Amino acid sequence: MKSKSQVVSMPDIASQPNTQAAGALDWVGMNEIEIPIRLTAGGTGDIRCPAKVSAFVNLARPEVRGIHMSRLYLHLDRALAEHSVTPMSLHHLLRDFLESHADLSTRAMVRIDFEYQVRRPALASDNAGWRSYPFSIIATLDGRQFDVEVAFEVTYSSTCPCSAALARQLIQQQFEKDFDADRPLDRDEILQWLGSENGIVATPHSQRSIADVRVRFEPGFQAFPFDELIDTLENALKTPVQTAVKREDEQEFARLNGQNLMFCEDAGRRVQGALNDHDRIIDFWARCRHFESLHPHNAVAIVTKGVDGGYKPIDGYPEGWD
Repeated sequence: MKSKSQVVSMPDIASQPNTQAAGALDWVGMNEIEIPIRLTAGGTGDIRCPAKVSAFVNLARPEVRGIHMSRLYLHLDRALAEHSVTPMSLHHLLRDFLESHADLSTRAMVRIDFEYQVRRPALASDNAGWRSYPFSIIATLDGRQFDVEVAFEVTYSSTCPCSAALARQLIQQQFEKDFDADRPLDRDEILQWLGSENGIVATPHSQRSIADVRVRFEPGFQAFPFDELIDTLENALKTPVQTAVKREDEQEFARLNGQNLMFCEDAGRRVQGALNDHDRIIDFWARCRHFESLHPHNAVAIVTKGVDGGYKPIDGYPEGWD
């Protein structure tokens, strides 16, 4: 058996001088790291859910070949196992990234992608079911400047106002055809006609739609308000997709769609108004996409709060938000 003095140290190629092309790098790290995270859910305490995490630092010294990726991973593993994801815990994590790369890096970044699950009640029946909402949290630390951005999606139904008007016209024309203007109208006969296929000879087109949102919060916020963000958008749009659906729930969903006819422009303005009224959101970007059933293309509206000339996402993220 070799003594400790006889053990040959393993080579560390990344720490050796760069003999190839030299140059500083904006970001170096790892993405889609599979790791569980802990979240503080509204009213239920901490929950654990799977996530995909990206971890990066810049490489400021052009002559150095590489960073210490294992250090980033070990910091992630320890921090996410010991702490819930909060602005403060992310700040501490990024500070650990930089301290472990003190001679190499001046900026650090982490992005966490996960599905946030919420139990949602049915519209009319006593049932309930689970909904998953895609969330992303991206945080950066550049010197003393710490920034956090949250992105999430809400899926809803949109019924075209133009199509609804055209359908109503066809129903009127069918009424004129089925009821002679020269004879008195019978209430029971009309009521029966309204419940027949002739009484709904045309229907407006509806489609599943998605609101993609990015938000920046006021400085010093302590926790991510996941449930509050979801409720803010769903309450504004009025027609979120459902989980458990009995006939009475489907009928209520049809009523909500009929009372909330929306072009993508209408949806965008609803989202804009709701986020403008949110006390803790200082800036936002939102995109409403209607996956048309009439066309093979989508209808899209984009709105921003527009602080200082327009929404400014966190700079330099290596893959973008889409």
